[in-house]
Amino acid sequence: MKFFDDIRIGDVVMTGRHTFTAGEIKSFATRFDPQLFHVDEEEAARSHFGALCASGWHTASAWMRLMVDYRRAENDAARARGEGVAASGPALGFRDLKWLKPVYAGDAIDYKSEVLEVRASNSRPGFGLVTVLTSGANQNGAPVISFVSTTFVARRQEKP
Repeated sequence: MKFFDDIRIGDVVMTGRHTFTAGEIKSFATRFDPQLFHVDEEEAARSHFGALCASGWHTASAWMRLMVDYRRAENDAARARGEGVAASGPALGFRDLKWLKPVYAGDAIDYKSEVLEVRASNSRPGFGLVTVLTSGANQNGAPVISFVSTTFVARRQEKP
């Protein structure tokens, strides 16, 4: 993770791509969101979606997995170069969560996060707050999910 001092408004991170399969859509939904249009293809075909589609929570969870993997790889690369890695978290939550379009079996979603705001933390002087707009778009470029989140990120420590 970059240090707070190195993060700028407008910075964009391409987190990665996830392709949703029918099997994983049903598996996730069976455990966490067992609505018929997520777990049964025939029922989904009769629903307002017209076909099996992923739970919105599944699309958010897929982003989280990709973000953790992205940060882990970024941190490993920084350490390999002998650079420090900033601590981050906790996140302060989501706002303006929108599921803009259904995600169907076979859809490949590209996720990205863009920095909207950076500000020093008043409550934790060694940290700043970074607010990002995260979005996902399908293989046709259609937006399918978006949300805003804010996370603590460590500031670079001055050496004496």
